[in-house]
Amino acid sequence: MDSCISLKHVNHFFGKKQILSDICLEVPYGCIYGLLGPSGGGKTTMVKIMAGILAPTTGEAFLMSKKMPERRIMGQIGYMTQGDALYPALSSEENLRFFGALYGMGRRELDKRIPEVMDLVDLAGDREKQVKNFSGGMKRRLSLAAALLHRPGVLILDEPTVGIDPLLKKTIWEQLRRISAGGTTIVITTHVMDETQNCHRLAMLREGTIISDGTPEDLVRRSGTASVEEAFLYYEREGERL
Repeated sequence: MDSCISLKHVNHFFGKKQILSDICLEVPYGCIYGLLGPSGGGKTTMVKIMAGILAPTTGEAFLMSKKMPERRIMGQIGYMTQGDALYPALSSEENLRFFGALYGMGRRELDKRIPEVMDLVDLAGDREKQVKNFSGGMKRRLSLAAALLHRPGVLILDEPTVGIDPLLKKTIWEQLRRISAGGTTIVITTHVMDETQNCHRLAMLREGTIISDGTPEDLVRRSGTASVEEAFLYYEREGERL
């Protein structure tokens, strides 16, 4: 396959409620692909299917040419959830060593890698601090460090910058662009319109359907609007007319 991630006519239900409806999506290798939409639009369910955490009710999901879910490829994915899956009684470094061990990283490799990711998320001075004493923003940053720790080929980030101050957010996006330029494929969910300028491509979601997709520039041009926010409202209205 030419795409790193491919969703083919994916539908997903929780009980009788349909969360995703006929999702078709192609994410190129080395791309920063944004999933833009309001809460409840299906973004989290979609990335869980990409990561192999959920199997679609119908349709197919592929990652690196492997049909998901596929346990053997999970080690090549860095996944940051919306909620912070951290151990509050452990220090930030102890958390990273635990997650590193799950990824099969050795002590010497972790000794080198942990300071790198802690510097990236501006937590270098908090390595010995227990996570229970972290603010919400600090927990988000540590979760991002854990997702980056093993240098995954695919990085899936669910609302990663919520609660992070604007200056650090800018630094994190600079690093994500650098990581992408090195060949890592990044999928990121967001409802923050100004973050979309950092994405190579976007899919706009509303109530479990993709209402439009393309580069941010193409989405604005095709809608005849002046911004991604205005373009989203345009495609949302067009969808309501159908």
